[in-house]
Amino acid sequence: MQGLRVLDLTRLLPGPVAALRLAELGADVLKIEAPGAGDPTRTMMQSSSDRVAGRPGAFYRMVNRGKRETRLDLKSAAGRNVLYALAADADVLIESFRPGVMERLGLDYATLRTANPRLVYCAISGYGASGPFADHAGHDLNYIGYAGVLDQLMSRDGTPVLPNFQIADLLGGALSAVTQILAALWHVARGGEGRFVDVSMTHATYAHNVVAQVALANEGAAPAAGEGLLNGGVPCYNLYRTLDNRWLAVGALELKFWETLCMALDRPEWATRHWSLGQAIGGPDADSLTQELAGIIGKRPLEEWVVLLEPLDCCVSPVLTAAEAARHPLFNPMAETATGQSKTENDGDRAVR
Repeated sequence: MQGLRVLDLTRLLPGPVAALRLAELGADVLKIEAPGAGDPTRTMMQSSSDRVAGRPGAFYRMVNRGKRETRLDLKSAAGRNVLYALAADADVLIESFRPGVMERLGLDYATLRTANPRLVYCAISGYGASGPFADHAGHDLNYIGYAGVLDQLMSRDGTPVLPNFQIADLLGGALSAVTQILAALWHVARGGEGRFVDVSMTHATYAHNVVAQVALANEGAAPAAGEGLLNGGVPCYNLYRTLDNRWLAVGALELKFWETLCMALDRPEWATRHWSLGQAIGGPDADSLTQELAGIIGKRPLEEWVVLLEPLDCCVSPVLTAAEAARHPLFNPMAETATGQSKTENDGDRAVR
């Protein structure tokens, strides 16, 4: 994508990450901020050291790396004229204002396409450019709530879990925007005109809630926590607490992986107690076996389970902290030891593997 010119008028997380992904593919991205404070992520979650040094925080730096930056006052005629000129020479423009804002500024797709018929104009919003909620404010938590996704992130007592991973922002917003922008650019490259790309984070998130929708089609309702194939209703796909109060993720969904795990645990008789062989999902036998397996996993620390089970390739893995993941050889090759073994730590002093 070398030579692709992108104007990034977005703030916060979804739009900046979409533009970042294009930059990572080789695009020349110009981030355009308003005068003054600019993008709120400059100071959001800013460390004290960054504040003292007078530099943007890690949040801003991470999602805007690899971009050029400038400031424009789009409320002024001069600022609008500059953007109009930039858009005339750009391939992509991404904005995340509320629907109607760019139209009131005279910088909407209908206006800019007169200067550049090949422009791909992407608008990222919570609920889409039109519809009953188009003017509603919201954030990730609201979008996944409306999409029926938050309802699927529940503990066994029915309490929703507040995720520290922005599903709608990143999956519904950034990823959907990049996908649709690339499709539109392909159309332009084949001689077509530019397009208006309308990304609704809520609608895109709803569309990705596939497993719950399968249950709706089959049963008329999505499974409660602990009652479905992928949310705790089977022992072969579950989370287990270890002796040191860590967690082991068992994802032995297919029978061959479950059989390998059972042999490793010296419980060959468990191999036939699997959903693919007729074990009722969320049923008494599944619950009983889950408790039996939990009893075994709870007798040894996480490190020992990883050393034993990871080499067997049976879809069993540690639940790493964010700090441990950052040091893991999957994401940090320098973390690999001389023997080829990876080493991660818990709270800075305990090895996980």
